[in-house]
Amino acid sequence: MTAIEPQTIGVLGGMSSQSTIEYYRRIDEGINEAVGGHNDGDLLVRSVNFGDIERFIRTDAWESAGEYLVEAAQGLEAGGADFVVMATNTMHKVAPEITQSLSIPFVHIVDVTADAILESGVETVGVLGTRATMEQSFYRERFAEHGIDVVVPGPAAREAVDTIIFEELTKGVVRADARERYLAEIDTMVSEGAAGIVLGCTEIDLLVEQADRPEIPMFDTTALHVERAIELSLGETTGIDDGR
Repeated sequence: MTAIEPQTIGVLGGMSSQSTIEYYRRIDEGINEAVGGHNDGDLLVRSVNFGDIERFIRTDAWESAGEYLVEAAQGLEAGGADFVVMATNTMHKVAPEITQSLSIPFVHIVDVTADAILESGVETVGVLGTRATMEQSFYRERFAEHGIDVVVPGPAAREAVDTIIFEELTKGVVRADARERYLAEIDTMVSEGAAGIVLGCTEIDLLVEQADRPEIPMFDTTALHVERAIELSLGETTGIDDGR
């Protein structure tokens, strides 16, 4: 049996439980696939109350959100995590506050996704996510730092995409008509110049996958974030640049 000494992954989750479950499952499965035997991930999971997070988002209480998540992330560091991944796209709006509060690395979901986009040769992507992710500058500007342009759906479509996330996907509800709506928005963004699509919410991969539109590259932020966490835990990559 192979003995391993992986780094401990701190998963800041609960935003929502659906995506946190996927992070936990995929990390364990990925490490077992890489190492074999009965090995799986060395993880600490801090699952926050999604009701608090939803309220912060809806009321634009980002300062309170930052304080709340800083405390949770610091708890992971105190518990022995070697680095932190936050299992959500939207709450990366407060990633700078979290990063500065930690003495361990924070692995930013946009940076990981941008690496995959650039490797594919794509320069313009369409983004599906919550309204905050699609409308506010933090997401677009982080991609711009990597030289990647962002296209988003129109106002009515953004509202529909956001509603499906909060009222269905975060509750584990997956409906065929919601999938068709998302695919229609993908087609529209492609017609407007997107050469790839970012699934910019960690629940969207429950609804849409590459096989739905094989001709257009999709960048699944959950899968990419998990893959990087596994690589870091197993020492297959080093040198996290978290902006400090």
